[in-house]
Amino acid sequence: MKNPMLEALSQLLEKLLLISNFKLFSSGTPAEDKARNNFYEISSFLRGDVLEVPRTHLTHYGIYLGDNRVAHMMPDILLALTNDKGLTQKVVSNKRLILGVIGRVASIRVDTVEDFAYGADILVNHLDKSLKKKALLNEEVAQRAEKLLGMTPYSLLWNNCEHFVTYCRFGTPISPQADKFCENVKIIIRDQRSVLASAVLGLASIFCLGLVSYTTLPAIFIPFFLWMAG
Repeated sequence: MKNPMLEALSQLLEKLLLISNFKLFSSGTPAEDKARNNFYEISSFLRGDVLEVPRTHLTHYGIYLGDNRVAHMMPDILLALTNDKGLTQKVVSNKRLILGVIGRVASIRVDTVEDFAYGADILVNHLDKSLKKKALLNEEVAQRAEKLLGMTPYSLLWNNCEHFVTYCRFGTPISPQADKFCENVKIIIRDQRSVLASAVLGLASIFCLGLVSYTTLPAIFIPFFLWMAG
């Protein structure tokens, strides 16, 4: 049974990670839309390769399945609203993605290389070097990805696209991006100035909104927990 306190903390951290990387989901400029027409050397990709697309703050990952097909995990709120595959199989828009992150609903889906990369440069098997792990055979990697196709719960911290590809590629789901974010949060928590800042914000919310439970309790408990954690 999940601990309600840990679950609430997890949700808070995920919202902070979403907000800190909000530019990632912003609408593209005309130049970026034009870049979507970039030509990719698909013939150089091997079935089972990990394709990595750097974004503004985060990196998106997928597994190449061959024949211009990429399996990748995508948050999509539309999955919770309809079973119409004609709608859900269309390229996921920014709004669908953001709401999918908030709603924790996603799917491991197959898109073309062009739709997966959205005009960005593609790195191939870069995780092999950065994680210094031995990869499984490419065919096994691709088969693992194919077995996971379909709907899946989503979490920026515990089950994102990086967890998906590292499980397929190395046999263990890990996310250095999420780990780095958690480490940064720990640094902030250990900084006693964050306790003072949260206390000031709490008092300001009470002053503006009045002495009610939804302002008073956070104003007391958030600085207390930060102080204890620090």
